[in-house]
Amino acid sequence: MGSGRVYRGGTSSRTSSSSSSHPSAPNQPPTETASTSITDTVNGSHHFRISGFSLLKGMGIGKYTASDTFTVGGYDWAIYFYPDGKSLEDGAAYVSLFIALASEGTDVRALFELTLLDQSGKEQHKVHSHFGRTLEGGPYTLKYRGSMWGYKRFFRRSALESSAYLKDDCLLVNCSVGVVRSHTEGPKIYTIAVPSSNITQNFGQLLDSGKGTDVSFEVDGEIFNAHKLVLAARSPVFRAQLFGPMKDRNMHCIKVEDMETPVFKALLHFIYWDSLPALEELAGLNTKCASTLMAQHLLAAADRYALDRLKILCEVKLCEDVAINTVATTLALAEQHHCSQLKSVCLKFVALPENLRAVMQTEGFEYLKVSCPSILIELLALVARIGENSLTSSVYSSDALLDGSDANGRRVKPRI
Repeated sequence: MGSGRVYRGGTSSRTSSSSSSHPSAPNQPPTETASTSITDTVNGSHHFRISGFSLLKGMGIGKYTASDTFTVGGYDWAIYFYPDGKSLEDGAAYVSLFIALASEGTDVRALFELTLLDQSGKEQHKVHSHFGRTLEGGPYTLKYRGSMWGYKRFFRRSALESSAYLKDDCLLVNCSVGVVRSHTEGPKIYTIAVPSSNITQNFGQLLDSGKGTDVSFEVDGEIFNAHKLVLAARSPVFRAQLFGPMKDRNMHCIKVEDMETPVFKALLHFIYWDSLPALEELAGLNTKCASTLMAQHLLAAADRYALDRLKILCEVKLCEDVAINTVATTLALAEQHHCSQLKSVCLKFVALPENLRAVMQTEGFEYLKVSCPSILIELLALVARIGENSLTSSVYSSDALLDGSDANGRRVKPRI
């Protein structure tokens, strides 16, 4: 990247005799301007599968099979593979591999990478690349259509035929192209303030107004009205339910089972506003525990309706709000809904010596033992790793952890 700077002088101090009777204009400071030359690459890649390699042998030196053309940086490109080599002097001892400019262009400058893939799984690919290294002569320049970059002696054919690069009579080639582009940016001569997007506000107000709703949901006796197109656009589950071949027959009012009213209300809020609502207000209690409980139920609902962003937002909130009285149920939730980071945070919290005994005395831990017994194996392993060498009391014994009983031997009923 380079920059240029231009100075223009002020008014001249010399005046002609015809204007000597007029006072001279005051000297002005030099005018200073600036511009920037920006050079970068437009990158793209193409995967070329060469099947029936043995049948290509003997087609003749200088004869090739070509990939389909692909476009990078406004130009068309193609990969040329020469099974008997490109050069007569090599006597068909090598295979040749080239990338060619397949469209009209003059002095097209580009970076290239040709890779022959190792198909053994060891990833010992054969790579020839311009990318990621210092170029003494700069990018390669292709003068006209048909210009090529590559290797006449890319691989000795006898070695290739017995190598892991050839599998099921097939070769796999990757080609990357980076077309060099330059442009110059000068100072902007306009100042137009672009307002921030308010699309979520528009959709949120659409929900609040209730105008144009065409589907209703009954949740725990309460009715919620919504717009089918909005729901279908946001959730693949709603899309299938409302428009798919197995769509709900009762389209006038769909009954939602196993979900509480505040949770469904929060779900709709996210669908229209793309943000979490105030969970404490929805729970009706301004406490951290109530907020955590809402986030737990909302995470399960997000997973149920394939709302991945909402699921992650809930996972982040639960990671931030890990506490003694809720961590066990959160850990069970993380295991059931495949939230790996949330699971890791909860396990590390529970495994701390100062937390373990207190967590094990909560009702949530009793539910965890019954619903996710495999988690307890992971917990014990983590406790051992952080230095808990012996679990002496009955509360800490592995038998008590794994048999689904509380510390007094009573069977427990799962609760969340």
